Amino acid sequence: MNSLAIELNEILKDTAVGRMLSGFGKRIYFPHGIIAQSAEAKKSARTANGTIGMAYSGGKPMLLPALKRCLPDFEDEEIVAYAPTAGNEKVRELWKKLLLQKNPSLNPAHISLPVVTPGITASISYTAELFLDPGQTILSAYPAWDNYALIFEERVGAVMRGVSFFDSAGCLDIPKIREAVQEEARKGSVRVILNFPNNPAGYSPNETEARAIAQCLYEAAESGADVLAICDDAYFGFFYEDDIYKESIFSLLSGLHERVLAVKTDGPTKEDYNWGLRLAMVTIGSKGLQSRHFDALVTKFMGTIRSSVSCSNTLAQSMFLKTCADESTSAQKTVFFDIMKERYNEVKKIVRAHKYHPRLTPMPFNSGYFMSMRCNGIDAGRLRRELLEKYGIGVIAFGGEYIRVAFSAIEKELLPEVFTAIYEAALNIPSSS
Repeated sequence: MNSLAIELNEILKDTAVGRMLSGFGKRIYFPHGIIAQSAEAKKSARTANGTIGMAYSGGKPMLLPALKRCLPDFEDEEIVAYAPTAGNEKVRELWKKLLLQKNPSLNPAHISLPVVTPGITASISYTAELFLDPGQTILSAYPAWDNYALIFEERVGAVMRGVSFFDSAGCLDIPKIREAVQEEARKGSVRVILNFPNNPAGYSPNETEARAIAQCLYEAAESGADVLAICDDAYFGFFYEDDIYKESIFSLLSGLHERVLAVKTDGPTKEDYNWGLRLAMVTIGSKGLQSRHFDALVTKFMGTIRSSVSCSNTLAQSMFLKTCADESTSAQKTVFFDIMKERYNEVKKIVRAHKYHPRLTPMPFNSGYFMSMRCNGIDAGRLRRELLEKYGIGVIAFGGEYIRVAFSAIEKELLPEVFTAIYEAALNIPSSS
């Protein structure tokens, strides 16, 4: 094992991080190679800097005029220069500031400086690589976003254990969640991914439910188990009901217990409506970590990033900074949110009017981009094809018995027509029983 990895592992050895690192997590390190040496040279090379693989002229990166014309408001460095492996320092500091504003109960002493990643999928994937070995179990809601299976099972060889998070009353099934957590705790460690607002259901917990989940993990830690809680907050902030817990559950977990390691994956991808820019963050939180532990784990993440994509998109980070500095951004985000909430309210009204539909039962939803329905006695895939071929309407079928509708992508005026078609098509599908 590389001496740099050994050094990081030594720092982390008496923490939940050190005990839960995967084989890859133990092996990975950030080399004192090109990137580290270039960073030193950028600060100190007064005469010439021949460290980085970029082309300069007149002290600026060579930039094709055609590209510059597309982006007249940016400096050359903001467009094409390599970003630091952990991300632009200003972006990291700004995101931490925003996290604390959006989650006022967060203790800044219990969280790291965020690390920039090329999308939330990458954030989750890097975390999986660092903390999951083949055969280890991670708990998730069932049904779950289909990419979790690719990340946890196919990419790292772990086992996803789906837990039905919702009871018959449409609330979080805390007893069932607690039972699954306790079963894993008896094995010595718990790994769980918490996705709120949930994809595909579109549900976020109220404060009582959020605190009950935190209590489940606290009990596991008190029993002697180490706990990894990945908080997938991709749709954070799209809360449409007053009783929703308005902070990330990361706020409750980051200072919960010395044995609990919380990893928050989020970013402006959904929150700031810039999906294709592929810009996200990883923030680490734990009551049991000091600054040197945070630094060591951030370095592990840097090694993971360096060995995959090298660094995240520079232009996306520059655009994020400019967007945040623009005085019109906050008001425009409010306009967009209001549009989303109007669509949610329209869907809620339609679903309530069809609550006794014999073929389709809605999953609880109160937030996010989606709502989903369970198909009773009919095949979800067949319903999807019927809607696409006969009505020209696209929905997602998953798990054989669910369909997901992204109301975020449908104009409010079109929603009644869309849902009328869904309910009608479901009645016309022959029973699969």
